Amino acid sequence: MPIHVAIIRRVQEGKEQEFQDSLRRFLGESFIHGGVQGAAMITSLPGAHEREIGILRSFKDKEEQDAFYASSLFQEWEKYASSVTEGEAKYHQLSGLEAWFRTTGTPPPRWKMAFLTLLGVFPTSLFLTFVIKELQLDLPILLRVFIMSAAMVGLLTWFVMPFIIKVFKKWLQPAPKHNPSHL
Repeated sequence: MPIHVAIIRRVQEGKEQEFQDSLRRFLGESFIHGGVQGAAMITSLPGAHEREIGILRSFKDKEEQDAFYASSLFQEWEKYASSVTEGEAKYHQLSGLEAWFRTTGTPPPRWKMAFLTLLGVFPTSLFLTFVIKELQLDLPILLRVFIMSAAMVGLLTWFVMPFIIKVFKKWLQPAPKHNPSHL
């Protein structure tokens, strides 16, 4: 089973561009390790003044993940990254819907992720059903379903889910715990 990991690092003020440039190079180099199946950097929108950088990694399996993190390539990166970031990196293993709901803290409850995914999938599937019907594609059913599935994944990944998550960002975050001892 593939393993998906989200890593959050807080970059020292003034080192954001240096870190991002170095991270881009490192992400490319990391594919030399055969078990790495995907890597991406997540930054805040321009002008948001956030210094947290997210890194998403996918590995072939647990053994490949462990081998990558034990490699000299990763150890050298970790040494550099620790010199330009604050505190410890936060690692979160992602499963299921959590990969879409990349947050800097605890993932939202599964029911919220499921609800928002349905909110994205339902109108997208309706839209694609009408588009494919209008195109009157006279293709074998397997090919039509593949085309619709590929379009669905693309729209959800790059447009629909980022928009929905942005709109519902505050709702997704867990409510701060009230600590009566501070009264």
